Amino acid sequence: MTIQKTDESCFCFLCFLCLHFKQRRRQAGSKWKQQQKQKQVFDSSCCFKIPPITSVFVFIFLLLSLVFPATSGKEFRRDHQLFRPPEESNEMKLVKDRLMKINKPSVKSIQSPDGDTIDCVLTHHQPAFDHPELKGTKPLDPPERPDGQDEAEMNSETHQLWTLSGELCPEGTIPIRRTTEQDILRANSIKRFGRKIPRPIRRDTSSYGHEHAVGYVSGNKYYGAKASINVWAPKVTNRYEFSLSQMWVLSGSFGNDLNTIEAGWQVSPELYGDNYPRFFTYWTTDAYRTTGCYNLLCSGFIQTNNRIAIGAAISPRSVYNGGQFDISLMIWKDPKHGNWWLEFGSGILVGYWPASLFTHLRDHASMVQFGGEVVNSRASGSHTTTQMGSGHFSGLGFGKASYFRNMQVVDWGNNLIPLSNFKILADHPNCYDIRGGSNRVWGNYIYYGGPGKNPRCP
Repeated sequence: MTIQKTDESCFCFLCFLCLHFKQRRRQAGSKWKQQQKQKQVFDSSCCFKIPPITSVFVFIFLLLSLVFPATSGKEFRRDHQLFRPPEESNEMKLVKDRLMKINKPSVKSIQSPDGDTIDCVLTHHQPAFDHPELKGTKPLDPPERPDGQDEAEMNSETHQLWTLSGELCPEGTIPIRRTTEQDILRANSIKRFGRKIPRPIRRDTSSYGHEHAVGYVSGNKYYGAKASINVWAPKVTNRYEFSLSQMWVLSGSFGNDLNTIEAGWQVSPELYGDNYPRFFTYWTTDAYRTTGCYNLLCSGFIQTNNRIAIGAAISPRSVYNGGQFDISLMIWKDPKHGNWWLEFGSGILVGYWPASLFTHLRDHASMVQFGGEVVNSRASGSHTTTQMGSGHFSGLGFGKASYFRNMQVVDWGNNLIPLSNFKILADHPNCYDIRGGSNRVWGNYIYYGGPGKNPRCP
């Protein structure tokens, strides 16, 4: 009898726990029928008899129910405070918003051997038409090419890795390299992703770690430029540095009003996440402060071609003391509409920068530059080992040094003409140097580049 009485007391205590648990469930928002109101007074009628072993499990279950009350959805109540899982970070919200602006809906996607995804986007959906001055407009028809174009080069092929599968974007679309979260998160600033860091711009000195070896013309009115550049894969020391070879079409005072259009190839681990040389473009109207960007990472450049992906890897590449592979680039101002057109790979029109984007370049350029540029971050406390061009000095010549050949400018009559009053400049010739020349086959040319840090460049 004593044992039985003890059990009944235990069972009654369990009943009390049961009623208490039900009250807690009502407090947590559980739905109970109005007609089944529970008695607030505990009496012996709630007691019942069950086997002792079962009572142990029931006791444990009810005790755990009191300590860990039932939750609803992702919310739970503890000490009368409502908790929720942490919300998405502001950084990731910014990243996703940026991706929504850059990556447009595609009709087809192509996987490139280098890991890129190339999206085929309807021409009228491309980022250019997000620009307030370009909304509602349509791409223009091809302009008249400058006289003096070498017809023998018009049929040369240009290769990018993404085309090796044999797949191309259909007519009425353009290929755009898809931007990923990782691309944006690698940048120093999510807000400035796809843009160069603003810095004082001068043609005769390096600034903020940017070092150049260039040839240039100035003093006249220029309406375009053309050259062929051999392609290399220079070593870049860290992701915050880059190495590029390009043409610059410039106008303005080299202050905050600088207008520039740029095109060439670059190795930029920060922008692309690898060390492939890639075809790139850039533009700005205020010295890189708030306008412009690389490739199609903002509105502005209007692409018209379905065979070239700006920002995609170039293949093949030149080999030291072996085969040389170069690309032909031309930028020129359409005499009829005033827009600046880009040709890549001899005869392949990529698209154009509308004249309305610019201030000084609405009329003409005041300088044209050809050559290389690197960023020297001095991360190790000494000069960087990031290479320019082939990574070898200009004196080694063909097959070993990087070059520009057949350099020309476009005059006011839309004619390609040789360079006059051509000058060369190297910021740090012990690190990267340049030399120029002219002959009947290559016209005006330069060799340039270097290894960076070496015994003469500490």
